[in-house]
Amino acid sequence: MMFLWKRIVLLSITGCLAACAEDVMFQGPRWRTEPTDLILPINSQDQQATMRCEAEGSPSPQYRWSLNGTLIDLGNDYRRHMSAGNLIISSLDRDQDAGIYQCTAFNARGSVLSHRASLQFAYLDNFKSQTVRSAVNVREGQGVVLLCGPPMHSGDLTFAWIFNEYPYFVQQDTRRFISQETGSLYIAKVEPSDVGNYTCVVNNTVTREKVLSSPTPLVLRNDGVMGEYEPKIEVHFPESVPAAKGSMVRLECFALGNPVPEIRWSRTSGVPFPSKVKMKNSNAVLEIPNFQQEDTGTYECVAENSRGRNAARGRISFHAKPHWLQTMTDTALSIEENFFWECKASGKPKPSYSWLKNDENLMSEGRIQIENGGLSIAALNLSDAGMYQCVAENKHGIIYSSAELMVLASPPSFSKAPLRALLKARSGSEVTLECKPQASPPAISLWKKGTEVLQRTERITLLPNGTLKIANVTRRDAASYTCIAKNQFGTASTTGRLLITDPTRITLRPTNMEIIVGESIVLPCQIACDPALDVSFSWAFNGQLIDFQRDGDHFERVGGVISGDLMIRNIQLSHGGKYVCVIDTDVESLSTSAILVVKGPPGPPDKVAVEEITDSTAQLSWTPGRDNGSPITGYIIQARTPFTVGWQAVDTVPEVVNGNMLTATVVGLNAWVEYEFRVVARNTVGMGAPSPASAKTRTEDAMPDTAPTDVGGGGGTKSELVITWEPVPEELQNGEGFGYIIAFRPAGSVTWTRAVISTLGVARYVFRNDTIPPFSPFDVKVGAYNNRGEGPFSSIAAVYSAEEVPSVAPKRARARSVSAAQIEVIWEAVPATPERVLGYEVAYWEDDTKPDTVGKVRISGNYTLVNVTGMKANTPYYLAVAAFNTAGTGPQSAPINTTTKKPPPGQPPLNVEWTMIGSMLTLHWDPVVATETESQVTGYLVLLKRHRYNDINTIVTNKTTLELALSGNDNYLIQIKALSEGGEGVGSEPIHIHKLSMGARGSGAACLSPLYLSAVLIGALLSSVW
Repeated sequence: MMFLWKRIVLLSITGCLAACAEDVMFQGPRWRTEPTDLILPINSQDQQATMRCEAEGSPSPQYRWSLNGTLIDLGNDYRRHMSAGNLIISSLDRDQDAGIYQCTAFNARGSVLSHRASLQFAYLDNFKSQTVRSAVNVREGQGVVLLCGPPMHSGDLTFAWIFNEYPYFVQQDTRRFISQETGSLYIAKVEPSDVGNYTCVVNNTVTREKVLSSPTPLVLRNDGVMGEYEPKIEVHFPESVPAAKGSMVRLECFALGNPVPEIRWSRTSGVPFPSKVKMKNSNAVLEIPNFQQEDTGTYECVAENSRGRNAARGRISFHAKPHWLQTMTDTALSIEENFFWECKASGKPKPSYSWLKNDENLMSEGRIQIENGGLSIAALNLSDAGMYQCVAENKHGIIYSSAELMVLASPPSFSKAPLRALLKARSGSEVTLECKPQASPPAISLWKKGTEVLQRTERITLLPNGTLKIANVTRRDAASYTCIAKNQFGTASTTGRLLITDPTRITLRPTNMEIIVGESIVLPCQIACDPALDVSFSWAFNGQLIDFQRDGDHFERVGGVISGDLMIRNIQLSHGGKYVCVIDTDVESLSTSAILVVKGPPGPPDKVAVEEITDSTAQLSWTPGRDNGSPITGYIIQARTPFTVGWQAVDTVPEVVNGNMLTATVVGLNAWVEYEFRVVARNTVGMGAPSPASAKTRTEDAMPDTAPTDVGGGGGTKSELVITWEPVPEELQNGEGFGYIIAFRPAGSVTWTRAVISTLGVARYVFRNDTIPPFSPFDVKVGAYNNRGEGPFSSIAAVYSAEEVPSVAPKRARARSVSAAQIEVIWEAVPATPERVLGYEVAYWEDDTKPDTVGKVRISGNYTLVNVTGMKANTPYYLAVAAFNTAGTGPQSAPINTTTKKPPPGQPPLNVEWTMIGSMLTLHWDPVVATETESQVTGYLVLLKRHRYNDINTIVTNKTTLELALSGNDNYLIQIKALSEGGEGVGSEPIHIHKLSMGARGSGAACLSPLYLSAVLIGALLSSVW
């Protein structure tokens, strides 16, 4: 039995833990940055090293560091200090600071160890002796090794050799090799050119320091040349080579010998090298990048020359640092629960495991058991909470995995999972009420209906996890339900009310329908439901929820609360498919569906091909397109040529191509024309889109079957027969080598004269012969031909030969000036002559010395008078008359002359005033005075235009005043011009007379200026209807 004070303390602790667990479950230290290995130049100018360490947690972690397993006392160390978690070391000392460092991060939740990291110092001492090394004496042809003997150092080295003096370095080849393992220089076969001083150059890759050995003289002995001998391997790799996973493995092999040996590499297993393996330095170096398990095995280096061979072997073994395969995760468990964690790591050799709690070794004892990578703790208590680390280690490395164990102890709480205040359920359904309090350890639950404790029955099930299930609910089950949870730390409860509703029914469902593309439709979806339920409608189309915002152009939800009708506007073919109306209520979900078949014109046929073609037919085939819900009833074939405007329907056999046919013969084609064909399908909905065009195909050639039209002619010059016709269009020429055959004969004769024209585009032929009588009738016909033969001739046309020009000039020609711009010319008709007279031509010119400045006026028929207009005022003109026919113009009459009148006055009548009394209009204007260069005024012309009448009345007067009787029900437009011998002068400004009431009378006559009058009348006219 627990004492009361202990229970109070425990409750306060567990309450805090529970609150903390609810806010932030896991707050122990977690690594962000762990220290890494450092190697620094011992003489670095910075003289400072930083080992990085950073963790997160709440509260923020604190840090401590150890060196070689011993805690560093930073309080008494002036060279070391921390910045955040980083350890900063100043005034570096190789003896005191080199070693293995480890960081520990800790807060109230526990502590964790970081990875181990080493700090090393790189250096390179000078060679001990700087005196000249002893000479090496060799015979020509002998092999030699020059030792480097690098000085004391730390850090990776590279080697090179200087020959005689800098910067002449020894170049490696099949005969010379510098080992990067020993630094020595190997010469397989010495030649006289090798004699000289050799200096070893050692570079430290970390410090970038470089030191040179004393020169080693190489001297050639004078006791003869070394004979040939078999290879002797001087550089070879160890018999056992350990290699880490992912590392670069480098093997060296070089032999002395005469002749110079060749080096070859292989695996004793016979397995060929993968492509990643590279040979370098004339095969003296073998490199294996990214070393893996499959690269292990025995490798052999063979050196061979004509005197023999030698070999070296070594086995490369695989090792790997530990690598996590399975780690722990942060875990929160209730007090008294059992706990188990397991971690697994790969590595070679196989890693061993150990466990840490808050950076202290954890041992198997009592409740705590450790086996390999497994940790188990029975009956957890609060002291078991903390930071745990699984450690996997082999001789090549050590790794850590961290996780936090949280032990929870709290009374029940429904703050995060209370019962819903109101739960609705459909009558007859099964109701599940979950009781999920937060409690550590888990709470024991019981249920109450009202005040009655619930017991298991046939319909009521109480599950071990606290869940209550009521099957086949009825309205009697409607009540308040309470779940009460209890553990050793306290009790809590949550209550909710259960409301039972009537089942929802679908009263109007959508039905399967067929519809034409472009139409609109409403799919009904209506229900009857319990008024206590909240209802929502949604629609799915072919399994995808309809987005009414995105697809609002076509889809709209219509209806009220209990109606979810779907309107689909302007239906497209893509809208055909399955529509599902989904009704969701608080207690259930229902759905109903319908199939909508959208019919549209057929899709375009495809693969239109010309199977066979003649001069007038083409056999076509095609594949059908989609029928779009309505069977294809027929096809229409269209054709296009370079001579047609767009696509034209063509005749076919059969005449009607029904929807089951996929071939047809096009007839009535023109020969030797390039055609394209396409097919259009139709169904009961309409015509579909056309197919893609077929490949261009030319019909075969044939003799012409079309004769030229509009055969005629005539005219020309003496002794000519001119024949013309309408050319045959190119699309009717039926083949290459097209031309025309012209046949003609004198009327009444039998024999035809033929001529051939092969020039394309010519539609006129002139036959010349001095024996052709003038204006003699001929029978003429024109035919066509091409390379395939002659075609039909046109019907016979009568064409007259050229006639002769009239031979007699008109007589008694006279001219009279009518105005400033017009001259009247009169003559006597030509008496009967052998030549035809079709009319007369009057030629005129201004200057008798320049008869080339001629204007001409023609008048057809037997007229003997013409008015020549468009003349210049007050200008003398010369004129002559001649008869003409189709052959041309005959001789002219003797020239006559006359002078045009002076021009009419250029000044219009001014100060036009009018007075309107009743229907009587009185006009008055100032007289027009002509200048000396103008014709004198002989009178005035008043023009009167009545609205709605096209005719214009003219009144001539020699006075400057005029009275007119006008109708009072109409509008008038009046203009005044001066008259003279030179014609009509410039008109006055138009006067607009608006219709006035006949009864309008004034006390006096209103005399308005033209400007004021115009403004008044325009305003009046704008307000009236013309």
